Amino acid sequence: MEKQVNNLVNIILLKTYITRLLFIVFFINSFSITAQGIELANAKKYTIEDITISGSTNFSSQTIITYSGLRKGQEVFIPGEKISVAIKKLWSSNLFSSIDIFMTKAEGDNIVLEIALVDLPELKEAKIEGVKKSKIEEIKKENTLQPGVKVTENLITTTKNYLQDKYKKKGYYNANVTIITTKVIDTVQKNKVNMLVSINKGNKIKVKDIVFNGAEKLKSKKLRKAMKNTKKKNPIRVYKRSKYVEEDFKEDLISVINKYKENGYRDARIISDSIIKNDDGTISLKINLEEGEKYTYGNIIFLGNTVYTDQQLNQILRINKGDTYNGVELSKRIADNSKPDANDLTNLYQDSGYLFSTITPIEVSADGNVIDMEIRITEGKPAYFNKVTVTGNDKTNDHVIYRELRVRPGQLYSKSNVVRTIRELGQLGFFDAQQIEPHFINPSPTDGTLDMEFSVVERGSSQIELQGGYGGGGFIGTLGLSFNNFSIKDIFKKEAYKPIPMGDGQKLSLRLQASQFFQTYSFSFSEPWLGGKKPVQFSISLSHTKQFLFNPITRKADKSRQFNITGISVGLAKRLTAPDDYFTLSQALSFQLYDLQNYNTSLFTFGDGSSKNLAYTIGLSRNNTAFDPIYPIRGSNFSVSAKFTFPYSAVNGVDYKALKDERDDLTEELVNDPTNTDITDRIGEIDQERFKWLEFYKIKFSGEWYTKIVGQLILRPKIEFGFLGAFNNDRGVIPFERFFLGGDGLGRFSIDGRETIALRGYPNQSLSSPDGGIIYNKFSLELRHPITLAAQAKIYALVFVEAGASFDDFKDYNPFDLSRSAGVGIRLFMPAFGLLGIDFGYGFDSIPGEIGNHGWETHFIIGQQF
Repeated sequence: MEKQVNNLVNIILLKTYITRLLFIVFFINSFSITAQGIELANAKKYTIEDITISGSTNFSSQTIITYSGLRKGQEVFIPGEKISVAIKKLWSSNLFSSIDIFMTKAEGDNIVLEIALVDLPELKEAKIEGVKKSKIEEIKKENTLQPGVKVTENLITTTKNYLQDKYKKKGYYNANVTIITTKVIDTVQKNKVNMLVSINKGNKIKVKDIVFNGAEKLKSKKLRKAMKNTKKKNPIRVYKRSKYVEEDFKEDLISVINKYKENGYRDARIISDSIIKNDDGTISLKINLEEGEKYTYGNIIFLGNTVYTDQQLNQILRINKGDTYNGVELSKRIADNSKPDANDLTNLYQDSGYLFSTITPIEVSADGNVIDMEIRITEGKPAYFNKVTVTGNDKTNDHVIYRELRVRPGQLYSKSNVVRTIRELGQLGFFDAQQIEPHFINPSPTDGTLDMEFSVVERGSSQIELQGGYGGGGFIGTLGLSFNNFSIKDIFKKEAYKPIPMGDGQKLSLRLQASQFFQTYSFSFSEPWLGGKKPVQFSISLSHTKQFLFNPITRKADKSRQFNITGISVGLAKRLTAPDDYFTLSQALSFQLYDLQNYNTSLFTFGDGSSKNLAYTIGLSRNNTAFDPIYPIRGSNFSVSAKFTFPYSAVNGVDYKALKDERDDLTEELVNDPTNTDITDRIGEIDQERFKWLEFYKIKFSGEWYTKIVGQLILRPKIEFGFLGAFNNDRGVIPFERFFLGGDGLGRFSIDGRETIALRGYPNQSLSSPDGGIIYNKFSLELRHPITLAAQAKIYALVFVEAGASFDDFKDYNPFDLSRSAGVGIRLFMPAFGLLGIDFGYGFDSIPGEIGNHGWETHFIIGQQF
């Protein structure tokens, strides 16, 4: 009963306070109304007879009067509200620096009003001092300092604050900006000013030391390491320089507290922080800490879970009784927002359709520094997709997009399927992968439904290659066209040429390259969904190349002596469902005809004749890189392939051992009699028989990984291996299909079926013997960081180290006998031109004929990745 009496007293007091408050409000309002009434009583009503304009303004009188809201014949009170409203309206135009309204004449109830104004000055010219010339236009654009803009106090203040903040963020803590305006006498009597913006950046403020007071449980070195943005001076550190930026420092203070939470000190807090200026121009940062006590986990209980058992949830949470308390880890195990596909409790539920579930960790007890936890789960209803739409595709047909979607109307919601859809749309290459966004529309926890919309931004998917240059003793011209979103079914529709039929996701490529020594023509076409029902890619390619022999006397091409290759290849590639649907099984059947017409070189012992190459290739690959194919940030890409021909020597009845023995004897005779043409002719006949139908097998493997180090800094290791073998050792390894290692990896103008392998820091194909290697391996490590990932152009810088070697015989193979290099480079991707780049590589080893390090090489990259 005593409690009820006390409550009654409180209620009575509250009513008394409310009554008094209402009385005060009523008194103030009454006073205000009375004051207005007195003012209105003292005011006199007039009729405006005329309105004149004076002052320094370039606006017409009629314009000013109209905008003010005043007009002739209007009745106004003076003093009164209509005059005040007119002044406010003129001020709101932001066109004037001074506004006054006077009553210049009064006769009876008629008055004449005068509006006196001074226009805001216009900017004639802005000069920027204290920065590089290349930065001046950027500053003017960022701050709207263009001729004709009205110069207001707000413009001056915001420009000054913006520039000071900009340079402080770059580490110029003492940056100071002064802005001076000077009046300009204008021939048309306009009020104009020149502006001088003086920027004194000062020196970048280096952090000499970071001192932690109160740090006893964790070492100061460990806390400084947790500060990712603010670092003390260290001449050894290259990637992260020492500078002080206030926003970054505040972020680092949170990181310090998180470091304590990771080690069990959940009550740790920063009491204060201060900056100490040193005599040498540097600063020291002083941070006062209170660490608190160390905590461990006690009992952890799950409440509200019906879909998953406690044991299943514990397998994801991975926190046991007695573990050191880690608040950061606990948050990530509940929901790791930094990884869309993280292995956490939230994703576990959302991948099973429970979009509307909530998971909340609650500390129920902390006795004895032991924290008992309850993980409270509200599962909600399973969510189903109602509508699934895509917006932003103006060129790409809907069916090309919808067949890649991993979500369907009526399907149970799965976050992993949403994430996978974003990847698949990015991998198409038709959209800017950085701008693909999923939007949740009309989510209804009550009904358990939601609509899904994927927003895409199309980019140019066709590319043109047009280049010319000198190489190999003459001018080389190249014309290439690649249509990566082609529509072959619309080629006979006139209205589809905008400028070409597009939208069905097919790829059509045409390429012509020519010089006085060679000509290359190629055509290829691929359909990624053969029949439109399943992801089975069909591809076909045709090519014809001619190479003319160099005449050392005329120093021109001898077109009567040529080497031709005509080829056709047909392939199928099917996306698999096991072990998972990142795997692709590819198969191809290819045929090449090698035709030599009076073409005698060191590579071929027969100058007239032909070789035929009918080969079958099977490959297995797995690519789960995400999300942007130009700049992957995670995942891996593996491929293994085998190319082989029919073992003709097993069935054609030719005694290749006898041919080999005869050839070896003739070769020995040729050493003693090198001018004997009968011997060379016979060797040519033997080789023509050996290589009439090429017989070989070729194994290749490559693997690369993408790992995010910090921010957008990506580490990409890669390994490669290739081996060319013979079914019949007496028949020998074919002179075609060999590996040529070194340089930028571009094929140049050699057309003898060789495979060029890049290894920067060395000249092209310099790390293989003149006839090419039959085995190679290569290892590379690349560190990448983007400069911009905009849709118009993606640019990233890189540093690399790599090593590799090529061998002529498996007996000589040594995977550790490598040629090494390192360097830097930059890549530029533009939709219209594909991938371009330049690398500067330093070779640490010598090439044949050299002594010591090879040194620097410059490589230009066109349309390929390393």
